[in-house]
Amino acid sequence: MSTDALPSLDRTTLRERALVALRSAIFSGQYAPGDHLGEVEIASRMSISRGTVREALRHLEQEGLVTAGLRGMLRVRTLSPAEVSELYRVRGALEALAVTELIASPRRSEAVPALEAALARLDAAGTLAEQIDLDLGFHALLCELSGNSMLLSAWRHLEGPTRVVVMSAAAGQDREVTLSADHHRPIVRAVEQGDAEAARGVIDGHMREAAERLAAKA
Repeated sequence: MSTDALPSLDRTTLRERALVALRSAIFSGQYAPGDHLGEVEIASRMSISRGTVREALRHLEQEGLVTAGLRGMLRVRTLSPAEVSELYRVRGALEALAVTELIASPRRSEAVPALEAALARLDAAGTLAEQIDLDLGFHALLCELSGNSMLLSAWRHLEGPTRVVVMSAAAGQDREVTLSADHHRPIVRAVEQGDAEAARGVIDGHMREAAERLAAKA
């Protein structure tokens, strides 16, 4: 675990600021999967109360980034290989439904430029954190454009665990391929062509490949 100092906070919207700081520390790898998140230590380093830290950590637990272990001790979440596989099967089912509903909707032609713009942003990403953020942003947009709010809400519950898994596993050439815009472009082409079967096939392959790669590193 990194010993770099977390930012000191003033008294304005402390819970929200602590939440943002801790979430960023997890996403950046400052707190790695499995690291203990001690209220006393974090409160001291941030110069805030333990109660404020506790509230922020509980919120991160709801997001799926933090989990309670023995005696209620909170840690950055880790997923077993089986859980990684389950995560990506559920994501695959949700996103297959998203492309099916999107292609069947009158918004399909308008959705393609939005998805292309998301891929352009992914192409321009530099750091691993930016790539992960924009990769997930593309998939979230796909769900949003389906027009199914319940589907998007269900997908959002999987976003935190996905970030933790990808951040801890993605590296080097593997990262360049799987987080690249080109890796996602066949999804957009299938939506553009109105081919729901092809779109579902691309999504299924995309998720199976990710699950196999990430489960092997879990």
